[in-house]
This record gives sequence, C-alpha cells and structure tokens, in this order.
Amino acid sequence: MTYADFLHVVPLFILTSASILILFSIAVKRNHKVIYVITTVSLLADLFYVLNVSAKTTNWIEPLFIFDGFGTFNVALILAIALAVTMLSYAYFEQREERKEEYYILLILATLGSVVLVISKHFVSVFLGLEILSVSLYSMIAYLRKRERSDEAGIKYLILAAFSSAFLLFGMALVYTVVGSMEFGAIANFLSSHPVMPLMLLLGIGMMIVGIGFKLGVVPFHMWTADVYEGAPAPVTAFIATVSKGGMVALLVRFFTQVNGHHDSIITIFTVVAIASMFTGNFLALQQTNVKRILAYSSISHIGYLLVAFLAGGSLGVEAVSFYLVAYFITTTSAFGIVAGLSDKDRDAELIDDYRGLFWKRPWTAAVFTTMLLSLAGIPLTAGFVGKFYILAAGVNTHHWLLVVMLVLNSAIGLYYYIKLIAVMFEKQAETETDKATELHPYFYAVSGVTMTALTLTLLWMGIFPHGMITLIRTFIASY
Repeated sequence: MTYADFLHVVPLFILTSASILILFSIAVKRNHKVIYVITTVSLLADLFYVLNVSAKTTNWIEPLFIFDGFGTFNVALILAIALAVTMLSYAYFEQREERKEEYYILLILATLGSVVLVISKHFVSVFLGLEILSVSLYSMIAYLRKRERSDEAGIKYLILAAFSSAFLLFGMALVYTVVGSMEFGAIANFLSSHPVMPLMLLLGIGMMIVGIGFKLGVVPFHMWTADVYEGAPAPVTAFIATVSKGGMVALLVRFFTQVNGHHDSIITIFTVVAIASMFTGNFLALQQTNVKRILAYSSISHIGYLLVAFLAGGSLGVEAVSFYLVAYFITTTSAFGIVAGLSDKDRDAELIDDYRGLFWKRPWTAAVFTTMLLSLAGIPLTAGFVGKFYILAAGVNTHHWLLVVMLVLNSAIGLYYYIKLIAVMFEKQAETETDKATELHPYFYAVSGVTMTALTLTLLWMGIFPHGMITLIRTFIASY
C-alpha cells in the first residue's frame, strides 16, 4: 500500500477506530452523553477529511476499491446523513431504560458497511461491505427488545437478508464461472468482446439483481419493508431508509455503469421492477393508518422513481440519481426525525391520530413535517420537485416514455396520502389535555431541533436555488 492509498482509506480507519473507542469507553464506564459525543465527533472528522483530502484525487486500491468523484460524493452524503441520524438518536434513546451505548457502535459499523459498498469495484469488497451493513442492522432493528414488534422485525429482516445475501453470492459465483474474474472492469471487458450475453452470465446477473432488490425493498422483494420500518426504533428506520438503501443505489449505478450492463434484457427487468414498485408502493400506502408504514410503502415508490434515472444512464442519469438521493435522504431523515421527536418512552408516535391537530400544539414541528411531506410529493419550491424534474429530464432525454408517464401518474397518486397526513395535522381540535405521545423530550430542542432546522433549510435551499447542488454534483462526478 502506497502513501496515497493510505490517505484514501483513512475514512475507513476513522470509522473502525471510533467503534473500537466506543467499545473501550463502555467497558470503562457507561455514559450515554460521552458515547454520543465520540460518535458525533468521529463522523464530523470523517466527513471533513473526505471533503478536504479524499476529494482532491482519484485513486485505485487494487483490486478492491476505487476512490473517485462519484464515490467521494456518496461517501460524504452517507456520512452526513449518519451524522444527522446520530443527532436525532440522542433524545430518542435518552428517555429509554434499555442500555443505549452499544447502539452507536452498530450505527458506525453499519455506516462503514455502506461506505465500503460505495467504493467497491470487486465482488469481495461488495460482499464484505454488505455483510458489515446487514449484521449491524439486524441488531439495530431489534435493539429495543422490550418494545412490541421489535424482535419480530429483527427476525424478519435477518431471514430475508440472509436469503438476499445467498442470491447475491450465488449470482457472483455464476458470473465468476463465466468471466473468470470478480472485478467490475474484467466483466466489462468480457461483455465488450461478447455482443451476445451468455445465458449463465445473464442468470448470474439476474440473481444479483434479486439480492440487490431485497436490500432496496423494490417489488417483488418488498415484503419485509413495512414490518421492519414499523418495528424498528424511529432513528433506525431513518437509517435503513437512507444510508442503507443509498449505499445499494450507489453500488447499483457503479456496477452497471462500469460493466456497461444496460443490455435489452436487463433494461426490461428493471423497467418492470420500477413500474411495479411505483404502483405497489403508492397503492399500499393509500391503505395505511400507520405513519411508519405509509413512509415505508412510500420509500418503495421512490426507489421506483430512482430506477427511471438509473435506466436512463449517462452523465444526466447519474446526476439525476445523485440529486434525488440528496433530496430523498433529507426528507426521509427529517420525517422520521419528527416521528422520533414526538415519541415517548413507551411507543413511537406512529399512528395518524398522534398527529391530529399537531399544528395547534407544535406549530414548528408541524411546519417541518409538512415541508418534508410536500417534498416527498414533489411540490414546487422543494428539493423533491427538482429531483423528480431531473429524473423526468433524464427519462425524456433517453426516450423512456413509458417510465416517464408512469412516474407522472404515480406522483399524482402519491399526492393523496401526503396531503391526507398534512390535513390531519391542521385539523382544529377542542382544547384537551396534551397527548402524551406529542410531548417532546427536552433534549429534542437542544440537539434534534438544530438538526431538523438545518435539514429543512437545506431542503428549501435545494428547491429554490437548485443550481448550487447541481454544480456541486457535477463537480464531483465530472470524471465519472
């Protein structure tokens, strides 16, 4: 390993060192505040390092990793959202009786796994990152074991994630059988010299798509999504919906871009998956009365939207995916941040009735949640609108007219359940005793409040002045 190689893997060392430091700190003395500070400082230092050191050059660490502009952008995005989830987690876990400190070890390790996925260019590093991410998520989902449905959610994710890993690993084995290498570049060279894709290779890539589909929660591999979202602690749900899925989306874009895998059969598969995800996610969300489940099914449809830009490919498609990921990460993290902030020590504020008349009790909280829901719906002056417009532009540019029409139609369908939630918050109610589920923990204002404000302002800035974020994205992925 050269000195340049070492400089580029420092972000991975920072995350692993932070988890070990937290482990030793817990062994000496349990202190939630100290562990929280260590986690926050570690993620801040890592983010600063990535943006100021790793971003300056492109570097390959053979045969596993590639550090380029696309990887740097997505690593920075993952670290930023992991930091936001950490900030939202403190108030949430502070009011719970369970031991809180080990949660931060799992959060950092899951972040590490997602980062490894983003910078991978070899099947070994892909599987290593995936398992680090998945094993950490098993425990994070079932962390509050006294909570109803917590163990159930953890077991469901464990079983289905194990199946998805098996599909992915077997698909990798089939690809290796045909190509003789597990590097993305070698697969690209093989495909360029074989105009017709061998059946065994197509089968292997198909099984890999099944494994990735489970992780992304797209149809027909979405069975776990709503139950896991509902049973997991609210900050963990935010992490699964953003950092976990973001790492897989970045891996998907990198793999199929590097191997030039946009063959007709694969495009057909992803087109069917994208359309099915849009309709299934939106129609199931229409039937829910649980906010977590609404956001869970909504996330399925949003991954379907992202697949439109993925299928478009090219620089515009990569830009659209990157911009939409930023917008979706901010809105989803903030939405689950509101759920976490309104939760009490007994249960999460996940029922629609918990938000009835919220505007008259907590105007600022209701305003933030309304902004996030409008962004998810794609209403103008929010980042969600610009993100969907970007995806539409990528789809139109490559003449994916069916996907473009389906995206517009499903955006109209999704508007209904977002507006329904907003209407519930603005219902005028008679003066009653404050609902226990809407009593914010005092730490929410000190820590989570600042985070929510920053996320909301960023979202509006991206919606009103999108040029800044677009320029930033183009700067990072110019050489991709």
